[in-house]
Amino acid sequence: MPTESHYAQETWRVFRIMAEFVEGFDELGKLGPAVSIFGSARTRPGDPYYRLAEETARALAQAGVAVITGGGPGIMEAANKGAYQAGGYSVGLNIEIPEEQVANKYQNLSLSFRYFFARKMMFMKYAQAFIIFPGGFGTMDEFFESLTLIQTMKMAHFPVILIGRSFWQGLIDWLRSVMMGQQHNISQEDMDIFYLTDDPQEVVRIVLESGEKYWIEPGGVVKFRKPVPRPGD
Repeated sequence: MPTESHYAQETWRVFRIMAEFVEGFDELGKLGPAVSIFGSARTRPGDPYYRLAEETARALAQAGVAVITGGGPGIMEAANKGAYQAGGYSVGLNIEIPEEQVANKYQNLSLSFRYFFARKMMFMKYAQAFIIFPGGFGTMDEFFESLTLIQTMKMAHFPVILIGRSFWQGLIDWLRSVMMGQQHNISQEDMDIFYLTDDPQEVVRIVLESGEKYWIEPGGVVKFRKPVPRPGD
C-alpha cells in the first residue's frame, strides 16, 4: 500500500513538472519562427543523413527560422550544428535518461528536461513545422504523435516533412496499402498531412509557405509573435 510519504512525494512532483513547463514557456516564447527537427541519435558524422540534416538546418537558419532539436548527438547534433554555424538560433531540448544524453556543443539555448511529456510540449508548441529524418522508436513516436494531433485538430495543420525517401517509402507504402487500403483506418486526407523529400531547399519553401501557424489554443490558431533578432544582428 502507498504510504503517506509516497503521496507527499507525488504531490511535490507536480511542482517539478510545473517548473519544467514554466522554464520552457519563458525561454521559448520569444523565439519567433522555428521548426523542430527529429532523427536518430546514432547517426554518425559523415553519414549522408547527418550531412543532409546539417545542410537543411543551415538553409533554414539562413531563411530566418530557428531550429529546435533534442539536443543530443546524431541527427540532433547535425541540425544544431548547421543552424549554429549559419548564425541562426539553435535550440536543444535535452532529456535526462538512464544512459545520460550528452548535450552537443552547437546550441545557443539549451534546456534540460526530466519528463518526456513536458519536453514534447515544447517541441510542438513552438514549431511551425516538424522535419523528421530517419531514426528509431523515438523518431517514430514523434512522427505518429504529430499526425494524430493534426488529424484530431489539437494542433494546427502545419507541415510534417519526412526526409529520406529510401528510409520512409516502405512505411508510407504500408500506410497506403494496408492501413488505408485494406483496413480503412485512415483516409487519403490523413495521408496528405505529411510531405516526403530529400531537398533542403524544398523544405525551406514548404516551411516559409506554411502560414506561420503552430499550436492551437482554445481560442483558435495562434500566430507567431514578432521574432527577436538573430544572434549577431
